Amino acid sequence: MGLLEGKKALVLGIANNRSIAYGIAKVFHENGAKIGMNYLNEKFQKKLQPIADEFNAEVFEKLDVSSDEEITRFVETVKEKWGDVDIIVHSIAYANKEYLRDYYYKVDRQSFLQAMDISVYSFTALAREFLPVMNEGGSLLTLSYYGAEKVIYNYNIMGVAKAALEASVRYLARDFGELKKIRVNAISAGPIKTLAAAGIARFTEIQKMAEERAPLKKTVTIEEVGKAALFLCSDLGSGVTGEILHVDAGYNIIGM
Repeated sequence: MGLLEGKKALVLGIANNRSIAYGIAKVFHENGAKIGMNYLNEKFQKKLQPIADEFNAEVFEKLDVSSDEEITRFVETVKEKWGDVDIIVHSIAYANKEYLRDYYYKVDRQSFLQAMDISVYSFTALAREFLPVMNEGGSLLTLSYYGAEKVIYNYNIMGVAKAALEASVRYLARDFGELKKIRVNAISAGPIKTLAAAGIARFTEIQKMAEERAPLKKTVTIEEVGKAALFLCSDLGSGVTGEILHVDAGYNIIGM
């Protein structure tokens, strides 16, 4: 019997089968969870249908997190289909590619606000709207990166956004722990070649350096992140909330 047998898990932000969110959904599915997914638009619906089929996704609905109306509609649909939810994984981020290179200070107001809206605020908005339908003792999980803590060249506005996201995790952990014993955590994953990473200038160099310097002398896989997510979202992690768990082969502990 899987660790998530019968649990209802929404995994939001799968872009393709190389996404970190895909790795998480796969491990959850293998451990008995019922999977729910979203897609951004019709193009993604077509692209993601085979993945929805692979996981027998009981929820597969349109959701653009930059729209309050779409969030409300998505929550209503999930409520109709499932009644309640145990786990929500938020793997959604966006920044104007133009500002994922060169210097951070050049970011314009609109691009800054858009990155904050989609990458940070959406986690809080989804948490708030889903609170009434989330089961007591449930789990919220989001994805971060070391660029939230230290300067990673070219990560720029996303680093600032991830820092705000990590702060949100702590505040939500306090709120949701008191209200419904819901745990809120984040995984800070090492650099993985995903669709999102493709937008970061010289990403291959970042990955190569992480591999050379990490104590385990490797980069991590989406499956390894999936297994860490399983720990955090199952009863194995029942005493853990407000944490940023590094799954990066130890890269974050290295100084010089």
